[in-house]
Amino acid sequence: MSAGLVVQTREFDLADDLLGYADPADPRAWLRRGDGIVAAGADVARVVRVSRGAEPRTAALSRAWDEIRGSARVDDGVRLPGTGLVAFAALVFDEASAADSVLIVPRTVIGRHGGRTWITRIRDADDPGLDADADAGAATAPAPTALGPHWAGTLGPGAQTAQGYQASVRAALSAIADARYGKVVLARDLVGTVPAGSDLRRLVRALSTEYPDTWAFAVDGLIGASPETLVTAQDGVVTARVLAGTTARGADAVTDARAAAALADSPKDNDEHAFAVRSVVASLAPHTTALDADGGPFILELPNLFHLATDVRARLSDGASALDLAAALHPTAAVAGTPTDAAIAAIRELEPFDRGRYAGPVGWIDAQGNGEWAIALRCAQFDVAGSDRGAPIGLTAYAGAGIVAGSDPEAEMLETRVKFRPIVDALA
Repeated sequence: MSAGLVVQTREFDLADDLLGYADPADPRAWLRRGDGIVAAGADVARVVRVSRGAEPRTAALSRAWDEIRGSARVDDGVRLPGTGLVAFAALVFDEASAADSVLIVPRTVIGRHGGRTWITRIRDADDPGLDADADAGAATAPAPTALGPHWAGTLGPGAQTAQGYQASVRAALSAIADARYGKVVLARDLVGTVPAGSDLRRLVRALSTEYPDTWAFAVDGLIGASPETLVTAQDGVVTARVLAGTTARGADAVTDARAAAALADSPKDNDEHAFAVRSVVASLAPHTTALDADGGPFILELPNLFHLATDVRARLSDGASALDLAAALHPTAAVAGTPTDAAIAAIRELEPFDRGRYAGPVGWIDAQGNGEWAIALRCAQFDVAGSDRGAPIGLTAYAGAGIVAGSDPEAEMLETRVKFRPIVDALA
């Protein structure tokens, strides 16, 4: 059995971009408007991978995290979101997926929040160099590195073509008409490569710059920019943002305003949004009190899209961790459908690929159970495990749309095209 961990967080004078500290080949990052946390370098203190099995993977990860944090000694002199013992994690969408859910504890974490910056060092208790490193502070801080040369990726049709996607939508509409389910979210994929040796931090940078109001994330080769916060838990306060109902932005101020008004008035999109809000409220209710979902959806503006959005806020009542809450919420109606079991079965039937971690929870958790989790959207999965072989790095990108009664197959396919834009533009 390995020794427990010794964790120390101290203020750190950071003038540089956080991404400069991340590993170019396999960055681990969680960023929004310049704040967030990154793993400095490639070294890790713990990695937990959970594959398909009899036990739910989130339960296995939660148990593993309880063991890690239970045996850790944490000295946190900063006490901000993201300080102390933290782990990055990315979970699969479907328990039947062949991909792994993963939880990663870096050796060094550097963060920024509200103008304050820090460094966290995580060591094994039996590390012979522990005493020498104690309270070393910025004197032994890792040095940031400049981002590598610009690169461009290639993307092309994946397992689900545009024509195949529309056929799947028509099949879903037939099932909805037969009352087999009320909503299903169907995705399609694009596959491609980026050149060998590419600095993947450039993709994170592009996404966080172009889409500053999203969570830009990178965990185990899953890189994206999600507009949808699955759940945040901090000091007993639980918040979530529900997005469902989407339309493209207009080309000018007049068409932009018309697009927003049409979305706000759309029965189809409002029904889809109501499905999603109800699923989140029902999932949070057993763990919270004083649960409040705003009276009606508002229009969330992104550079390329409008979304219907509702913010949910509650008070934690049972001590559940952010990971526990993410497990309770996933999959929401916004990324699966309703009823959940029927929607998941339909996705398995109608999507000719394994989603892996696309549309699954991605985020971080700390020793107190606080954390921030988003839904892995506007993203691509990179084969970082094979990136040291000198060959181009493979990737798969995903985008989906919610199908309800009244959906139009061509319009839903065009919606996925708009949702692909962030990752396609960033790879260009």
